Amino acid sequence: MRPAILLSIFFALMLATSLSADPSGNSTGTAADAMDGAGNTFIPPKPAAGDVAAQEAYDAFQKQAAAEPLAMKLADSVGQNRISLNLTWLLITGFLVMFMQAGFALVETGLCRAKNASHTIFMNFMIYVIGLAGFWICGFGIMFGAMPVASLGGTPGLSPEFEYTVQIMGKPFGLFAHNAFFLSGPNVYDVGVYSLFLFQMVFMDTAATIPTGAMAERWTLSSFYIFGFFMAMFLYPVFGNWAWGGGWLSQLGINFGLGHGYVDFAGSGVVHAVGGLCGLAGAIVIGPRRGKYNADGSVNPIPAHHVPMALLGALILAFGWFGFNPGSTLGVSGGGLNRVGIIAVTTMLAGAGGTLSATLFLLLKTHRPDPTMVANGMLAGLVAITAASGFVDAKTGFLIGAIAGILVCFSVDILDRIHIDDPVGAISVHGVGGLFGVLCVGIFSDGTANYGGSWNGVPGTVKGILYGDAGQLWAQLIGMGTLVVWAFGISLIFFLVLNKIVKIRVDEQAELDGLDIPETGVMGYPSFPSTD
Repeated sequence: MRPAILLSIFFALMLATSLSADPSGNSTGTAADAMDGAGNTFIPPKPAAGDVAAQEAYDAFQKQAAAEPLAMKLADSVGQNRISLNLTWLLITGFLVMFMQAGFALVETGLCRAKNASHTIFMNFMIYVIGLAGFWICGFGIMFGAMPVASLGGTPGLSPEFEYTVQIMGKPFGLFAHNAFFLSGPNVYDVGVYSLFLFQMVFMDTAATIPTGAMAERWTLSSFYIFGFFMAMFLYPVFGNWAWGGGWLSQLGINFGLGHGYVDFAGSGVVHAVGGLCGLAGAIVIGPRRGKYNADGSVNPIPAHHVPMALLGALILAFGWFGFNPGSTLGVSGGGLNRVGIIAVTTMLAGAGGTLSATLFLLLKTHRPDPTMVANGMLAGLVAITAASGFVDAKTGFLIGAIAGILVCFSVDILDRIHIDDPVGAISVHGVGGLFGVLCVGIFSDGTANYGGSWNGVPGTVKGILYGDAGQLWAQLIGMGTLVVWAFGISLIFFLVLNKIVKIRVDEQAELDGLDIPETGVMGYPSFPSTD
């Protein structure tokens, strides 16, 4: 009886049609959405009581609109075209980010040993669908259920009334939303909401993929499945709500005057640091691969089995980053959103800076450029620029990437010294690079990006300490501390508890022979021996 009751509840939630906003797309985008590049709307907003001048302007417009119905119809068309452009841009960039899953699969599989190829790439394949399902069930609702998006037609089903808040020091602290589970609820069946879901889901999936590299070659699939749902339904969405969904980190500016609150343009912290810190916790609990470290503390390098595959994957990831960063404008029309070209170029240059600095570092240290570490230098540069990509120029983007390329080399070495085994460098690329990227917003943001004249509800442009706003740096530091406590701390507890319930590490013989047969039943390379 109990399974039947659970199934009944599940299907009731799925079939709950609720009120629809605009599933046809016919009415998304009106004259109210028509605006110029700076964000000035065609229709003056209804003024506050007592504002005589604004009321006169509003009344004059209404009178003129009644006299010129054709002009209003044309304005409706302009508004819909603007929103349609934004929706199209969002979907195309979301498709690019989804393609990054192939890049991750190639990088991680190539950097692991041949005997674990099927297992590694299967985790990269499965995390996509597990993450998709979990984010659909409740992750999206927890993260964005209370966050309307004006550039997508207002997404009426996502309303601030659905944010659960607590009062601390007399200020509201948003903790999570409770709306849009299973993409259901009042006005959730809407073209804007669904488009936002697709874009944000592939971001979440990037974060969920990162630990598959950090814990590769010894992770049981049974515990991996549980982790995937935990990440998509709870760990990632909660922090995402605090940063992007209207939660307390985003409100540090409004509540405490700290710049514009925590700012993370495309997810150095929300996506990459969350994934990297989760991978760090998992790598600590699962322990190093057998034979990686000697009793005297020395390191035995475990070579990648397919370097060309790994570097091809890195190039695919770099291509997908054109969706990651430029797509985070959530549109291209009106309100300063057409800065996308600058964002794309700073992203490219950060990748180049990370590649070149890592190459130079390796040449000076070993006289040879390890291709796998050079690829990680590129990825670290791309990770680091992600948070600041919407607020800096070309030379700053290159500088940020170059610093990250050196940081990742030091980080990989330090992790080996303390015997934290990360087969692909995911912790260093995404965890260290992500935290550094969050910091860069508070240092390098130059105050030139408009985005409608405000960010997180604070008027004006985002500026780092080099451009006169020390409060922004403090907001970023608070965000970094929160990332460590939440993403690493909660993940560490999760893996420790999970290991008591479901064994997270394969047995010794399976690890020695390779995980392909015992875990997946299929060898990645059946035509030649793949054991050590």
